[in-house]
Amino acid sequence: MSSDDEQPDSDLFHPMGEGAEEDYRAMLEETEYDADLGMEMARDAMRLTKGELSEEEFYDRYHEDVLEEFGEDSRPMVERVERAREEGRLEQAMSRFGDGEDSRRDAMKKMGAGAAAVGLGAWGTAEGGDEPEPDVAAAQEDEEEDEDGTQWGMALDLEVCDGCLACVVACNQEHNWNEGANWMYILAYEDGTVESPEADDFEDTRDFNYLIRPCQHCTDAPCEKVCPTTARHTREEGGLVLTDYDVCIGCRYCQVACPYGVNYFQWSDPEVEAPSEELSEDMMYDERDRWVSGRGPRGVMEKCVFDPARQDGQMGEEMVGRTACEDACPPGAIQFGDMNDPDSDPQQYVENVPLARAQEHDPDDEELQEAIAILEGEEEPADEDDDDGLTEEEAERLLQGEYGSADSTFKLLEEFNTNPNVIYIGNEPGPNAEQVPGPVAYDDVGQVDNRKNVLDDRTVDEGLDGLSL
Repeated sequence: MSSDDEQPDSDLFHPMGEGAEEDYRAMLEETEYDADLGMEMARDAMRLTKGELSEEEFYDRYHEDVLEEFGEDSRPMVERVERAREEGRLEQAMSRFGDGEDSRRDAMKKMGAGAAAVGLGAWGTAEGGDEPEPDVAAAQEDEEEDEDGTQWGMALDLEVCDGCLACVVACNQEHNWNEGANWMYILAYEDGTVESPEADDFEDTRDFNYLIRPCQHCTDAPCEKVCPTTARHTREEGGLVLTDYDVCIGCRYCQVACPYGVNYFQWSDPEVEAPSEELSEDMMYDERDRWVSGRGPRGVMEKCVFDPARQDGQMGEEMVGRTACEDACPPGAIQFGDMNDPDSDPQQYVENVPLARAQEHDPDDEELQEAIAILEGEEEPADEDDDDGLTEEEAERLLQGEYGSADSTFKLLEEFNTNPNVIYIGNEPGPNAEQVPGPVAYDDVGQVDNRKNVLDDRTVDEGLDGLSL
C-alpha cells in the first residue's frame, strides 16, 4: 500500500466480525493479488457508503495502487471523478475570460474546441491557485438520469417464512450454482433475546426465527467500488448488481467488501465441457449480451442476480417482475417487484401486511373474504351505525387478528448506508444472532449449507454451527 492516509482507530471493519476478517485475509493471500490492498479497499469502501470518506478521497487513496496491481482501474467512480475534475478545471479557466457567456464563447472559438478539451488541465495548473472541488455527485446524477426508473427488489416476510427451503431449491434449479454456494439462504437463528425450538421438537415451523438472505442489490454497493475491471457492476436497467463472468478476474475483493456475505468464488470447472450444455444462452446472457447469470466458469465470483433473464423478457413477458425463489415460496414470504412503484407487489405488501398475507392465503371464511374485499376497495364498507356488514376499521382489525400486524420492518445493516433494495418484515436479528438447525435440513432437500466442508476450507464460510449473522 502506498497511501499514508490516517486510518480509523479500530482495525476491525467487517460486520461479520474478527473471525471473518481473518478468513478473508487468508483467502486473499491465496490469490496472486495484493491482500493488503483488498482488505484496505474493502474497509474504505464501507467507510465511503457510511459517509466517512468521500468518493474523491477514495479515488485518490487507491487509484494508483489499483493501476499498479491490475494494470487498469475501470471502476465507475474513476470516470466520475476525473470528468468532474476536468470540468472544474475548464470552468476555472473560462472564468479568467470574464463572467459573461459571450466572453467564454469567444475564448473557446479562439482556442478551438480541441485545445480547450485537451490542454486546459495543464494550463490551469500552470496558472496556480487551488483547483475547484469536483462535483462528483452531479456527475453521478447525470449518469442516473439515463436509468429506466425501475429498481428491482424484494419484501421478505420473516413471520410468514416456514423454513421449507423451497426457494433455495428453486434458485439452484434455475441457476445451477455449486453445492453450498447458496445464492438464496434461509437461516434459522436465535440471538439471546429470541429463541428457536429444537429442530426435532417443535409444534409449528413458524416457531423458528428466520433470516432470508439473498443479495441485497444495494443502490450504493461497496462491492462495485473495489472491482478493478467493471466485472461487478450495477446495471442501469432495473438497478441489478451483477458480475460479468467474461470480465471477472477472480481477485475476490468484492467478497471482502460486501457487508452481507453473499459472494462466492467458483473454485471448480463446470461438470460438463461448457456451461451452455446446462443452461441455454438466454439464461446466461442478459439483454446487453453480457454473461451475468447462471453458474459461472472456474475462477469468477458468483451471487444472487434477481434473474435477469426473467426481467429482460427472455423467458416470456409473463416472467418479468418475478423470480424463481418467489414463484417457489408456498407461504408467499417473498415478494419481488419494482421498489420505485408504489403499486408493485413488495410495496403493496409493506403498505398493508395483514391484507397482503390474507390475499396470499385466500381464506375460505366468508367474513375474512368480506374484509379483504372491503380493504381492496371491491366492496363498500358498512356505516358505523349499520348492524350488517363490516366497517373498514372492523375489517382491518379482523385481518390483524387473523394474520397479525407488521410491528417492525427493517433493512439489513442500515448503518452502512448501502441502500439495500430488500425490506424485511418481522424480527431483526440481534448482534449476537447465531444460526441453529431449522425445521428442514438442507440435506433433506439435496442442498448443502456448509460451504467450508464442501470446499475443504477454501472459502471464507465458517462451519454454520455458530455462524454470526
